[in-house]
Amino acid sequence: MKKQDIINLIRYHVEKNEDSFVAQVAEIANDFERNGDEAIAQYVMDLVSSANVYVPQSGYKNLRFLRKISYSTKPLLLPEIIREDIFGVINAIRNNSGLSKFLFYGAPGTGKTESAYQIARILDRDLLYVSAEQLVDSRLGETAKNVSLLFDEINHLPYGRVIVLFDEIDSLVLDRINRNDLREMGRVTSIFIKGLETLNENIVIIATTNLFKNFDKALIRRFDATVSFDRYSKEDLIDIADSILTTSIKRTQGLKQNLRLFNKILNKLEQVPLPGDLKQIVQTAVLFSNTSNEYDYLRRLYRELNGNSTINLQELKNQGYTTREIEILSRIPKSSVSRKLKEALNESNIAG
Repeated sequence: MKKQDIINLIRYHVEKNEDSFVAQVAEIANDFERNGDEAIAQYVMDLVSSANVYVPQSGYKNLRFLRKISYSTKPLLLPEIIREDIFGVINAIRNNSGLSKFLFYGAPGTGKTESAYQIARILDRDLLYVSAEQLVDSRLGETAKNVSLLFDEINHLPYGRVIVLFDEIDSLVLDRINRNDLREMGRVTSIFIKGLETLNENIVIIATTNLFKNFDKALIRRFDATVSFDRYSKEDLIDIADSILTTSIKRTQGLKQNLRLFNKILNKLEQVPLPGDLKQIVQTAVLFSNTSNEYDYLRRLYRELNGNSTINLQELKNQGYTTREIEILSRIPKSSVSRKLKEALNESNIAG
């Protein structure tokens, strides 16, 4: 961090220039991240986010269907194959390549919306969120009319300053040939397609969906590029889980990291949860842990990930856990673990 960064922070604070203050903090966090201090970068941005210093810009007050949102500035954990595509999107926008309409698709919790936030952060652009509740109207023809008005609003936005986010676009547009679809929603989809066709190429749109397979193929073709977020390997998810745990442990006194046992628990799962769920499970286990027991979070994680309300010693033994690992997961001393397992074995032999 440079001396000028500190001077700028103080000056922006004194001038009550919150936008510039946040931008400077983000730049400092980026420096930390580039130097490998990801935990510090995330901590710095968490402090800013928790202070609610983002304020809406007055230039967007008259918009009916769009609203500026305070997006996340936390580092995003993605597998390399998806990260490369996201940086490809960033470069396409930055270089004014003519590609401006992007569709992100994949299961919930895979990072689609967070990736849109990160793109806006890296490009230093405002993120305008499409308010679906304002668009959808129960009166016949009104929703289609609102979609037309929405695209008129979008085409009058300032160039090079914004990204428009259609989050969970499937709530608005459906497959026109789906016989379960309402005729009205078919009209909405047709209007939406026309809106994309006439969209000013200087305006960047990112749409996300969990229901890509149900989409009208004509709609998909109107996007310049699509990015699949359904490309996480088990190894990718475990690497992400390790990063989440490491960051969470660093923020909690009294707990000690044990990645070996943590990874063993994850590797034994048939399916590791996707990042959105994984983050919540790990952070909750750490937050609710008894800090007088440095590995209590591992017991909580094992129970949550395996759906077990109680710990079965023999089951742990059968899964390949050592006596010491069973002690950690069950909170039963090693000597008692060995004794109880022998007793269970003897009872089984007698019964047999």
